[in-house]
Amino acid sequence: MAAAGREPSTQSGPDDLFNHFYTEVKQIEKRDSVLTSKQQIDRLLRPGSSYFNLNPFEFQVLQIDPEATDEELKKRFRALSILVHPDKNQDDPDRAQLAFEAVDKAYKNLLDPEQKKRAVDVIQAGREYVEHNMKEKKKQLKKDGKPQFVEEDDPEMFRQAVYKQTMKLFAELEIKRKEREAKDMHLRKRAREEEIETAEKAKREREWQKNFEETRDGRVDSWRSFQAGKSKAKKEKKPRSFLKPPKVKMEQRE
Repeated sequence: MAAAGREPSTQSGPDDLFNHFYTEVKQIEKRDSVLTSKQQIDRLLRPGSSYFNLNPFEFQVLQIDPEATDEELKKRFRALSILVHPDKNQDDPDRAQLAFEAVDKAYKNLLDPEQKKRAVDVIQAGREYVEHNMKEKKKQLKKDGKPQFVEEDDPEMFRQAVYKQTMKLFAELEIKRKEREAKDMHLRKRAREEEIETAEKAKREREWQKNFEETRDGRVDSWRSFQAGKSKAKKEKKPRSFLKPPKVKMEQRE
């Protein structure tokens, strides 16, 4: 692993890049690792924590070196989870619960090989993005005839740039995940509504058919009665009589 502040080889693998990225924050980890319960809760729930805590390897969550063994990770999780557990912070149980959930999530993600690889890939992508920007800036400086020095040439500035870009990538991935989740939820809701609508339509059709069958005999009897009454009325109908005009007498002549 590269020493703190030293530029790693561009041929380094993902694990080397990841380890280098976090080597430079070890002193911060040691400083913050002894915070009290309240301070740990404040640290985990500080403004922007929803983005800072997206990275399961982020030192601001578990405060542990990335090369730590599973046993070391387990010990760190136990120590930190006890500090922020709601039972230990009964004067502030709601915030303690949120802090505990952040620690628990980071711990579980660190134990998942796929989650770990995904995080390493994001960090590497952030680093490559910063390096690309540095090259573009230097290319423009050369074109303008100016010294080819950018602020990211300073190891600390480079680390901060990678850190910011990595957090941005994690945030973008989280936003896309939530958008997919919302879209899937909408599709499931729509499918459920269509399913209910189809079921209600089928129910109405069955009820109509049942009612139609149950009233068939009544309709037939009514029609027969109507026809019978019509025939009877026709038979009882008297022929029409016409008024005959009086006979005209012929006038006799003398």
